[in-house]
Amino acid sequence: MTEANSTAPLKIEPRHIRWRRRIAWWLMALLVAPLMGSAALVAARGTVHWSTASRAATGQAPNPVTTHEAVIQAYAARTWGWRGVFAVHSWIVVKKAGADQYTRFEVIGWRQYYGRPLIKISHATPDGRWFSVKPELLTDIRGPKAAELISKIQSAVARYPWADQYRTWPGPNSNSFTAWIGRQVPDLGLRLPVTAVGKDYLGDSDVFSVPPGGRGFQFSLGGLFGILAGREEGIEVNVLGAAFGLDPSPLAIKLPGIGRIGWR
Repeated sequence: MTEANSTAPLKIEPRHIRWRRRIAWWLMALLVAPLMGSAALVAARGTVHWSTASRAATGQAPNPVTTHEAVIQAYAARTWGWRGVFAVHSWIVVKKAGADQYTRFEVIGWRQYYGRPLIKISHATPDGRWFSVKPELLTDIRGPKAAELISKIQSAVARYPWADQYRTWPGPNSNSFTAWIGRQVPDLGLRLPVTAVGKDYLGDSDVFSVPPGGRGFQFSLGGLFGILAGREEGIEVNVLGAAFGLDPSPLAIKLPGIGRIGWR
């Protein structure tokens, strides 16, 4: 008897299969893993009942009684409950020169269930905690520039195109509203975080615009897929509403659920 010395030929994986696997791993690293980390952070923080959650001031807004100059600020805080794994809620406040209180502009989705306008304009605490979560100050403009921009913000609020529409994902929602104001008033230089899910929503038909920061280029398909490059944002890629990117100034990476990691 003779023994066969032949060996089975090695199978070489097709190139397109290798690329698909690499893309899958990158998506896992850039999308799934950060969201899992965010879920762990939210779970560790815990969630209080909405009825007992704090709305107390956080000391980030100047006292309107002792501050004569005009003020514009934008804030964002993690949403309540499981949505906080993915997203923040954002709002804008203004104070005219000489005024003794702030005006706060925001969209709140649950108001639609009670027949109330989605856009809430109030004199609520400008820097108040959002269901006990301390908000992050995104924009702080004071003096003559703020005085000039306040009327433009009020005009943008009045022209908001989705005042009677709300969808948590992919928009229009509270972050779509804040982003709209940023696009209409580019001198705000608004820096919405990647966790502001809904900021990339441009409508069901529009696909091109400037980013919320007001300078640059954005392409978005219904807030679900897109890319943007802006002076305030850097470069961001949106996949199913979850965005990741790179901010060169100051240098940082931006991950879904987590947000910005790097220098401030």
